[in-house]
Amino acid sequence: MAKWSQINLQDANSPIMEQLIFFHDNTMIILLAITTMIAWIMMKMISNKMINRFMMENQKIEIIWTIIPAMILMLIALPSLRILYMMDEIKSPSITIKSIGHQWYWSYEYSDFKNIEFDSYMKPTNETMNNEFRLLETDNHIVLPMNNQIRILVTATDVLHSWTIPSMGVKIDAIPGRLNQSSMFMNRPGIMYGQCSEICGANHSFMPITIESVPTKQFIKWLKNN
Repeated sequence: MAKWSQINLQDANSPIMEQLIFFHDNTMIILLAITTMIAWIMMKMISNKMINRFMMENQKIEIIWTIIPAMILMLIALPSLRILYMMDEIKSPSITIKSIGHQWYWSYEYSDFKNIEFDSYMKPTNETMNNEFRLLETDNHIVLPMNNQIRILVTATDVLHSWTIPSMGVKIDAIPGRLNQSSMFMNRPGIMYGQCSEICGANHSFMPITIESVPTKQFIKWLKNN
């Protein structure tokens, strides 16, 4: 029973993901209001017996049902554009790491402090612990400090991959011969899981991503031990 309670999406752990969730909730409220209004109008039209078969047009109604949807679209578009520009903004990162996609695993490079490089493979099912998730746990975690602006560079060596962490609101395509970048900011410590979200071959579903968010002092200690 305890395992079933863990089968859900992880809570947001970055300002960007929190904004995406707020935008989703607000958009759903608007869609619910539109659906309710249209359902009410359709029921009124079906139950109303007053019919004017000579009425071919009504310019006032046509103006209203053109202007109101345009205003609703603006209410949705402006917050969406704001979040889009926030996701692309990379300002004074404290740390830069590089993620390289392979068939079918990820490798990481920490080049700001000293030459730390490692590969990250999915843990086999028979090696996972009771508190680890099947098909999501890796043998080497990405250890990053919380409350720091982090830039990640993503590329690939063979085919297209996609470096994705849902709880961070990050999804970056890994393209051979090209560097893509994004930023992350973790609000609290914890472990975040993700997977390659590009169909990159037979083992596409078996190249997970595990980020371990830790306090800055613990991150420095991890750097010294590697």
